[in-house]
Amino acid sequence: MEYHVLFFVAAVAAGLINSLAGGGGLITFPLLTLVVPPVVADATSAFALLPAYPSAVWRTRGKLREVPRFWLWLLLVPSILGGLVGGLLLVWTGDRNFLFLVPWLVFAGTVLFVLEPRLSRRSGSRANRSLATALWPVAGLVVFVVGIYGGYFGAGIGILMISALSLLRMGDVHQVVPFKNLLTGCLRGVAVVVLVIYGEINWGYGVPMAVGGLIGGYLGGTLTGKINPSVLRAVVMTIGFGLAAYYFWTLYGPSKLPFGGE
Repeated sequence: MEYHVLFFVAAVAAGLINSLAGGGGLITFPLLTLVVPPVVADATSAFALLPAYPSAVWRTRGKLREVPRFWLWLLLVPSILGGLVGGLLLVWTGDRNFLFLVPWLVFAGTVLFVLEPRLSRRSGSRANRSLATALWPVAGLVVFVVGIYGGYFGAGIGILMISALSLLRMGDVHQVVPFKNLLTGCLRGVAVVVLVIYGEINWGYGVPMAVGGLIGGYLGGTLTGKINPSVLRAVVMTIGFGLAAYYFWTLYGPSKLPFGGE
């Protein structure tokens, strides 16, 4: 019972963090590895945090209406396909194949997010939107690759998606975060379906954690529209660099991996 209460509270916090930026799996995944094998921990964590996305999207649906329908469908389809491919790769390849990419991807994504205002000081300008439209095949490919990673493991997927959408000139951070929640929720949802079919989820821990994730996502969606854009950017950057540092430490520091490995 103590574990269930602890995991429920952790899922609330993780759902809130995921709806704001990403990195909530940093809380739930290591905790679950204490009681279940790594792939089951990853699958259960993905299931537990999935309800956070639709609840956050619902709270920020007004911002999503500002996203052009062309971009909505253009990026939604490759994100779903990427999540499907990533979920299948996870159940086919085993526990250890994805670990060493995690800190590098999260760190690179956060750096790109930091640099994005300098790369485009007028992200909503007509010129930048024209450039993004001209590069729509690249945009679809980038989101597809991010979707594969999100379905495969997902640590820092929110940071990577925010970075990709920001570089593609999808608007300011208040528009990017709700769009990120929609795309990430869809691709993770497809991956979770794959994991359910393959029987990788621990339902005893996953169901109460999913309730916690739902609550956390709703709270995060409420906060997203009220936080100053500069503060929200600072939250995203702090979580991104903190997440990268954590995984660099677990992989290259003196401590053992929290992934069930050595």
